Amino acid sequence: MDFDVSKTTRTCAASGREIAAGETYHSALVREGADVRRLDFAKEAWTGRPENAIADWVSVMPEREGSEKRKLAPSEVLLQLFHDLAEQPGQEDMRYVLTLMLIRRRLLRLEDTTTENGVETMTLYCARDEQTYQVPAVVPAAARVDEIQNYLTGLLFAPAG
Repeated sequence: MDFDVSKTTRTCAASGREIAAGETYHSALVREGADVRRLDFAKEAWTGRPENAIADWVSVMPEREGSEKRKLAPSEVLLQLFHDLAEQPGQEDMRYVLTLMLIRRRLLRLEDTTTENGVETMTLYCARDEQTYQVPAVVPAAARVDEIQNYLTGLLFAPAG
């Protein structure tokens, strides 16, 4: 099951206002029949995960195209970090965020989502190593969002050039 997740529209789905560069906002993937649609919400307009959402996350709005571009680390590095985080207790929320990045980059494919005892778990397939993975959906607490974002950005992105 592949999803074609669009980039941000830079517009709040609830209020219609533009979300400025550097502003924290929420995104959600919402099922609409057989399709999945991305909705972005300004921080103050977020009222929680929308009905029929299959994923949600918090981001900081990037600068517009044309400003300093950053290049994501090679796929092998991303997958190695994914494997390393599986072995690190207390990093489940960071692994979940990285998993969403890997789905977006099409390095992992979401096969299924199940909920058991109140815990949502994603079943993912990686064509590079032909393995299937189970990743619990551990949404980071508000206090951890900036820490995770800064860590992953510093580790996985470099100025293009």
